[in-house]
Amino acid sequence: MIKVYVSRFNRESDSEPHLECYEIEKTPHMKVLDALQAINEKYDADISFQSSCRAGQCGSCGILFNGNGALACQKEIKDGAIVEPLNFPVIKDLIVDRSSIEAKVKQLELSLHCDHDCEGIDESISKSDSAETKKVRSCIECYSCLSSCPVVNIATEEFGGPYLMRYIRKFESDPRDKFDRLKEALDDGLYKCTSCGKCLAVCPKNINTFGDAIEKMRAIAVANGSGPLPEHVAFKENILETGRSVKTDKTPFIEEATHKTGSKIAFFTGCMVDYKFPELGHALVKVLKENGIDIDVPEGQVCCGSPLLRTGQTDIVQELVDKNKEVFKDYDTIITICSGCGATLKNNHPQFGSDLNVMDISEFLEDKIDASKLKEVKMKVTYHDPCHLARGQGIKDAPRNIIEMIPGVEFEEMKYPCQCCGAGGGIKSGKPNIALDLSKSKAEMIKDTGAENVITICPFCELNLQDGLDAIGCEDIKSMHILKLLEKAYE
Repeated sequence: MIKVYVSRFNRESDSEPHLECYEIEKTPHMKVLDALQAINEKYDADISFQSSCRAGQCGSCGILFNGNGALACQKEIKDGAIVEPLNFPVIKDLIVDRSSIEAKVKQLELSLHCDHDCEGIDESISKSDSAETKKVRSCIECYSCLSSCPVVNIATEEFGGPYLMRYIRKFESDPRDKFDRLKEALDDGLYKCTSCGKCLAVCPKNINTFGDAIEKMRAIAVANGSGPLPEHVAFKENILETGRSVKTDKTPFIEEATHKTGSKIAFFTGCMVDYKFPELGHALVKVLKENGIDIDVPEGQVCCGSPLLRTGQTDIVQELVDKNKEVFKDYDTIITICSGCGATLKNNHPQFGSDLNVMDISEFLEDKIDASKLKEVKMKVTYHDPCHLARGQGIKDAPRNIIEMIPGVEFEEMKYPCQCCGAGGGIKSGKPNIALDLSKSKAEMIKDTGAENVITICPFCELNLQDGLDAIGCEDIKSMHILKLLEKAYE
């Protein structure tokens, strides 16, 4: 038997939605839709929900499953699951009023605009449309992405969200369309996306809205002079000047590091570690030495290009990739301690002809730590999943496993550890209000755990989480890179 919590709401008797618990027998491969039907049959509960094809093709059965958008006909039910309606006004139980988004689509005139008689105007796929937008055009309008987008749900600044960005990109890429779709995208928040990848994670059709729609349109905006945001221009200027996307008033880590040890393992420092958090680089070297591992820190390495790719400034990315490919060509393994760098090296660089063996520090260290050397650290912690690590690289367990190896550390999971903190996608510099809104939301979750520190593996997240904690009056709670926690355990 399993327990399932379902949101109930009846306008005639309820002032607001509430959860009710039902116990049912779980059958093999039971989906949420099956569970809802089983609940209605067993309890005569009369739960209202929508469903149609049961094949993941229509999108009508979209719901929130443990806070994330999903299709009820596809998501397998679990013990303790919370089933709620999408983030729209509730009509009854799990049925919602989607008229607001439909009105927005109508307002934006998201249909094909031609200045001549277009053949196939009613067809959803144009033969002349580019192959790269095939995925973007496969949306079934379940609104899972829209209901899961952290900016749409948390930030005070209005953002059309991944659904509308995908829709606009669909027509922007159609050579028959004559409407100024790029202006639509800019007006509706093209630069308000954090690149968290949540929309892809919940999409039943595996549509990468950020990579295939938003990034593409940002690049077009840069090419025609309507982008990027003024704050993003500095990324490129700094890289051209120093090879790093940020400025520094510290001694860069790479200037103090040992460049040649004879090791076949190299460290890709990244801009933030090299220029802003050199202490993390030193912590890495110390922790690895405690485990009998030497690394090289090769000279000549430059920015991975992530800030440029995320903001559409792509013209010098190939040059950066080529420089790093040459610097690291003789190494067997490249370690990163910044999730954004790691995701870019793994996911983007192969598209530019570089395919290095890149490992995040957590996946590299997980089976190499000598636990007998770890000393007790009396500390209660929680863990924040960087978007570019958990979703970008598929790494969730390794950091937690390392934390739990450390004697004395009490670990408590926060409510939504994978919810974006707002640091990525150029948001921290270009839209600081959005970054702060999201970081404050995450800070409240951290506060609720009673943790003294929140651990992460991303300098950008570390910085933004601290801003959020400070903003809600929790200055005593500190954000900390996992290497600093390990360094304490070796002191």
